[in-house]
Amino acid sequence: MTTEKKERPDTPCVAVCSTTFDDVCRGCGRTVAEVAEWVFMTQQQKELVWQRILSEGYPRRNT
Repeated sequence: MTTEKKERPDTPCVAVCSTTFDDVCRGCGRTVAEVAEWVFMTQQQKELVWQRILSEGYPRRNT
């Protein structure tokens, strides 16, 4: 039996954008730099960000 990688949206953005209190978005968990560079990242770079934010409990819709 093979396990398939769970499909993810192209971006972790959940339209709850806020970096008011620090450098990390309270909605998706990405840093300001990661948000700005997202469209230029390779799939491998995006995967590393996805792994980190998922392990930290992001994305969050109700923050």
